[in-house]
Amino acid sequence: MSPEQPTAAPPNAPANPVQAMLEAPLSLRERKKLKTRQTIRREAYRLIAEQGYENTTVEQIAAAAEVSPSTFFRYFATKDDLVLTDEYDPVMITALLARPADEPFLTSCREALIGLIRELLQHEREELLTRMRLVTEVPSLRAGLHRGGNSPQELFLVALTRRAGVEEPTFDMRITAAAIGAATTETVLQWAAAEGEQDIATLVDHTFAVLESGFAGV
Repeated sequence: MSPEQPTAAPPNAPANPVQAMLEAPLSLRERKKLKTRQTIRREAYRLIAEQGYENTTVEQIAAAAEVSPSTFFRYFATKDDLVLTDEYDPVMITALLARPADEPFLTSCREALIGLIRELLQHEREELLTRMRLVTEVPSLRAGLHRGGNSPQELFLVALTRRAGVEEPTFDMRITAAAIGAATTETVLQWAAAEGEQDIATLVDHTFAVLESGFAGV
C-alpha cells in the first residue's frame, strides 16, 4: 500500500479561512488529528474560564473532549503545552515565503503577520485573547513562552533560512529572528493585557516601525 498523500484541499473546505489554510496541505488522517487537537484545546479553555487554570486538570479536559488522558498526552506534552503551542506556524511561514523575494524581510513580516492576525481576530478572536491572557497571568506559562520550541524566533528563522536558500542560518539571521520574535511576542502580550481593546494591527504596525527605525526613538 502506498503511503497516504496530502490532498490539495479538503473535499468540504471549512468556512473559516484560517481553518481552511491549516487543513489544505493535510491528508485526511492529519486533518482528523488537527480537529482532535483543536477540540481538546477548545474544551480546556472552556473549563479554565469556568474554574481557573490551576484548578483545571488534564483528566477533566480529557473527559470534556471525550478522549482518554493518554490521548491528551499524545497531542500535548503538558497542560502548559496546550496553551503555549498552536498550529499557525506553517501558515505564517507560507505567507512569508509568498511575499516578493526582494522585499525587505521586516516588511514581509509586517504584512504577513497583520494579514494572519486580521483573519484570526475575525474568526478566532476569543480563543486568541484567552490564550494570551493566560500567558500574561500564569507564571509557568509566561516562563514557558521563552523555551526553545515555543519561541516565535524559530518561525522567523525558518522563513529567513528558506527564503535565502541556505542550509544553516547565519549569525545575522539569528539576531534578526530573535529581535522580531521577541518584539512580536511583546506586542501580542500588550494586546492581551489591555483585554483586546487596542487594535492589534496598529500595535503590530508600530512594533515593526520601531524595528525598522533601528530603535532610534528609544
